[in-house]
Parts: sequence; C-alpha cells; structure tokens
Amino acid sequence: MRPRPVPPRWGRLVRFTAVGGLNTLTFYACYLPLHRLLPYFAAYTAAFLTSTVGSFFLNTFFTYRTRPTWTKFLLFPLTQVTNYAVQSAGLVALVGWLGMSTAVAPLAAAGCAIPFTYLVSRRILLRPAARDG
Repeated sequence: MRPRPVPPRWGRLVRFTAVGGLNTLTFYACYLPLHRLLPYFAAYTAAFLTSTVGSFFLNTFFTYRTRPTWTKFLLFPLTQVTNYAVQSAGLVALVGWLGMSTAVAPLAAAGCAIPFTYLVSRRILLRPAARDG
C-alpha cells in the first residue's frame, strides 16, 4: 500500500490559517457573553480553553489530515501553552499599555500568535517524516 502523498507546506499553512480563523470566531463567540459576566481576563481564559478542544479536532482532521489519538489530544494543550502565552502577553500589553478595548484586543493578540502556534502544533500532530516532507 502506497503512503498518502503529503500536501505542499503552503497548503497546510493555508488550512491552518483557515482553522485558526474559525477557531478565533468560536473563541470570540464564547468570550463576548462571558465578558458580560466575568472580568475580561477570566472570560478570555474560559473562552480560550473551550476553543482549544475544537481547535484540536479541526487541526487533526482538516489541517494535518491525521487521526486523533488520546496521546495527541493530551499533548495538544502543550501547543496551546505557547499560543496562550503569546496571546496573554499581547492582551495585557494592548489593554494595559496601549489602552485598546477589551472587546477588540483578543483578536489583535491572536494574530500575533499564529506563526508560533503553527510550528508547535505541526510538531505535535505530525510524525517526523510528515513534518519534514
């Protein structure tokens, strides 16, 4: 049986960006209602955790076209630690230092995290041969 051909890297990056956009919309749809009930950073954290589960499945099936496993699921939050750190630092900087609206700042912070999250998620979700090819 022949191995399935690996799509070009740019195709994977485009899919990753599309999934990231959808994940951001999911995050934002959770964040806005929670922001009415909780302080902005607590709402941000709760929405972030919720959207991480969706991100795992979308990236597994659509971006990297691989099978989800419990191991990958348990390791996937490690990819989000980088994302969370970059976005959190960006959120605090944008709100606290630049005075940006707490309703808009999470979107701007998310954009800064894309390249970091892509590299880490690719490392977790793909076998070494698929990452290099």
